[in-house]
Amino acid sequence: MIKDLVYYGSSGLRKKCDKVTEITDEVKQIAQDLIDTVIDKDGAGLAAPQIGYLVRMFVSRYENGADDEGWPVLCPPKIYINPKLSAPSSELDTHGEGCLSIPGVYEEVTRPFSIEVEAMDLEGNIFTETTTGWRARNIMHENDHINGVLFIDRIHSNRRKKIEKALNDIKKKYNK
Repeated sequence: MIKDLVYYGSSGLRKKCDKVTEITDEVKQIAQDLIDTVIDKDGAGLAAPQIGYLVRMFVSRYENGADDEGWPVLCPPKIYINPKLSAPSSELDTHGEGCLSIPGVYEEVTRPFSIEVEAMDLEGNIFTETTTGWRARNIMHENDHINGVLFIDRIHSNRRKKIEKALNDIKKKYNK
């Protein structure tokens, strides 16, 4: 089911989410809600707290690497439950990031170019994958969400001051 988004200013976006202890019908429904909503909003990824669930789950729609022009390539949505990130590369990558929960705000964020992720799928199986480029960036961005961290927390304080009015406008518009 397509869900309403939770926007910047909502306290739910700042909470560390709870671990999923078993794959239940509710967990499967949250996963379907994430998939339906990220597709409807044409997002790269979406984390459970962005649709009101404080559980450690997100969906990503980016492939590893990029197309011939350096842009991300979409793939079918993939669910990650209780993800653990490790082995960040020493090679860093700086690109603009945005967020469905912070509409209209885009800022340059530096992240590792690659990272390993271990997570559970909807059958309860643990899998590990090495992600690179846009997929790695998306995984790190969505993983931040389930830890109560937003991409704007990863920008320089001078840039943060410059976007403060836009952030306050989002709070006023969406959190009534």
